[in-house]
Amino acid sequence: MQEITVTFADSRRLQCPVGTEVGSLTPEPGDGPPFLAALVNNDVASLSYPLSVNCHIRFLTLADSHGWRVYRRSLCYLLAMAVRDCFPDAAFAVEHSYGSGLYCSFQPSDKDTAGICSEQLIRIEERMHALIAEDHPIERCKMSYEDALEAFEEAGLEDQHNLLRFRNPPHVVTHRCGDFWELAHGPLAAHTGALQCFRLIPYPPGFVLHMPARGPVCRLAPFEDQPHLFQIFREHKEWGRILNVATVGRLNQIIVDGEFPDFVRRAEALHEKKLTQIADAITAKAHEVRMILVAGPSSAGKTTFSKRLATHLEANGLRPVTIAADDYFVPPERNPLDEHGNPDYEHLQAVDLELFNEHMEQLIQGRPVELPHFDFTRKERRYRGNSLQISDDQIIIVEGIHGLNPRLTERVPSERKFRIYVSALTQLNMDAHNRVSTTDNRLMRRIVRDHSYRGHTSLDTLRLWPSVRRGEKQWIFPFQREADATFNSALDYELAILKPLVEPLLMLVKPTNKEYAEARRLSEFLLNFLPAPMDAVPPSSILREYVGGSGLEY
Repeated sequence: MQEITVTFADSRRLQCPVGTEVGSLTPEPGDGPPFLAALVNNDVASLSYPLSVNCHIRFLTLADSHGWRVYRRSLCYLLAMAVRDCFPDAAFAVEHSYGSGLYCSFQPSDKDTAGICSEQLIRIEERMHALIAEDHPIERCKMSYEDALEAFEEAGLEDQHNLLRFRNPPHVVTHRCGDFWELAHGPLAAHTGALQCFRLIPYPPGFVLHMPARGPVCRLAPFEDQPHLFQIFREHKEWGRILNVATVGRLNQIIVDGEFPDFVRRAEALHEKKLTQIADAITAKAHEVRMILVAGPSSAGKTTFSKRLATHLEANGLRPVTIAADDYFVPPERNPLDEHGNPDYEHLQAVDLELFNEHMEQLIQGRPVELPHFDFTRKERRYRGNSLQISDDQIIIVEGIHGLNPRLTERVPSERKFRIYVSALTQLNMDAHNRVSTTDNRLMRRIVRDHSYRGHTSLDTLRLWPSVRRGEKQWIFPFQREADATFNSALDYELAILKPLVEPLLMLVKPTNKEYAEARRLSEFLLNFLPAPMDAVPPSSILREYVGGSGLEY
């Protein structure tokens, strides 16, 4: 029998027969969390994956981002199975992230009852625990394309059937546990017994699937309510209802039917309507507000939002001026370092807080200030004679990731500030039980922008992204609730535009790079989307900040 060489993370080597399952090679887990999957030549694989070539293997647990993603996906699968067992006629969907968990909607077959009651939630949770105790295997299976289409149609799985209608794989991968099965969107845990840690929390009209955070210990942190964030999602879900699109399959149908340009116009009109509402709210307070702070995570569209907001304010008779907080970055020798000794550009103290506050205080007092410009190529602050003095009818727009952090503008009285949080929270789902990650949405925006405008490869962006995400969790997300208004910059059509731009960039990341697993995951995800024509995107769109062709000056 032909043998292959397997190299483990600790450099051990082992000769194995071709076809050996990854899971048969796992070491004893000890007291730590269970193994959920493995990286095989930097690609995430299930424990049932048969090895066929020489490979490097690293086993994944909750401590690894890829392992945590497998755990989350597996819990959603288990939840869907429990709901099917308990309430087969109910309408159930995993809708969006919520803290370390996921918000889920539930509508019983009784249409006179809205949402889920406590008895129903308890019954579902008890069924999940029973399935875990029984430790059922979750099997990865292949079906012919024709059989899969027919099976999904007969089972009434319309969302999954629609996804396949716009793809043409020679075979279709599904996951089965007993008589429950679904289209595969990535590896799952090998057994239900590995999914011990979770909790279902009532959150009317639905509930939250509360999960452990990534880490070496499988435990649940206290649930932290985020009503501000929930409202953003609810608003965008309503936009999805207005646009009549909630799934990728429906978006693909719009593209095929030639309705995409009209769909884009309606989506952009909803953005325009929200911008008008925010501008009107600011104008109503113009007698006291002198500073608008625009904050949000990477690639949320803060820059374009600020420019479009300025236009709306001008239409209301105000005279805004815009300042980028990034121009107040400290030089490299003063930049804080992360735990690995690398510059931490997301840190609050990467901004010269003293100088920034001094300048903002002087401007509000009507005194002139010479604004700095930060040269990112040379990594130095420069002055180019850009002097600014504002009059009583002018208002300052400050754009930067730390805008909602009170320390950034601690010398400016609170009543003088209007705070806006810009996010990019898509409401699209792959199907009822598998959501489109809002973080992935932003990452693909950034890959395209970094390649086109910053000279970074997709590999560069993927390498930096974990650091960006850590900075967001520490310096941006905790201050969301400080916002006076929120703007969701996600556009339900944008992944169809980004697809043909992102895919070739992801192909440049090779299996020899440890970032390959992420590139491969995104590539597989994009297979579900049909590409759409770029010329349908208006020059004022936030998406133009990333794909080019904007009518705005940057």
